[in-house]
Amino acid sequence: MENAPVNLRRRRLVAATCAVGGCACAGAAFPFLASLAPSERAKAAGAPVSVRLAGLQPGELRVVEWRGKPVWLLRRTEAMLAGIRRDDPIVSDPRSNVPQQPSYAKNEYRSIDPSLAVLVGVCTHLGCSPQLMPASAKAQMGEAWNGGFYCPCHGSRFDLAGRVIRGSPAPKNLVVPPYKLAAEVVVVGEGSSKA
Repeated sequence: MENAPVNLRRRRLVAATCAVGGCACAGAAFPFLASLAPSERAKAAGAPVSVRLAGLQPGELRVVEWRGKPVWLLRRTEAMLAGIRRDDPIVSDPRSNVPQQPSYAKNEYRSIDPSLAVLVGVCTHLGCSPQLMPASAKAQMGEAWNGGFYCPCHGSRFDLAGRVIRGSPAPKNLVVPPYKLAAEVVVVGEGSSKA
């Protein structure tokens, strides 16, 4: 029985050491786990972007940044819409069967409102940024050109709905980001209530 007080003290010492060690592990793990959470800057980079359309004239292209990528807002004219309809025979995916757009933009114009194109301005070939080329550039782009986007890096061509033209290096249509349209404001990064 002489060892009973020693054993009791030893058990208390082991228990106290385990408790302190557990607290130290938790204290060391908390900052590590907290560092894995996205920063405020990263959260803001993925946040939706609201853009007022006031002043966006027919035929005008406005560029905004969303998630570090350029997003194009193009106010299409009636002539541009007619050009899109004429492009069906020359585009690779005329019905947008490859899912590069939300379901509410899977239509002829790849948009909620035909007069407004909302596209991620990054070529689906190697990530360059195409340029808007008007229909008047037929001499450079070919007789079938009805206006659209041209990527000078490798020659990919897209129509004004962002559909890739056959023979281009780009394998897919331009991406249509999720967006919502309400009273002259586009919110890029939020899905539409209109399906």
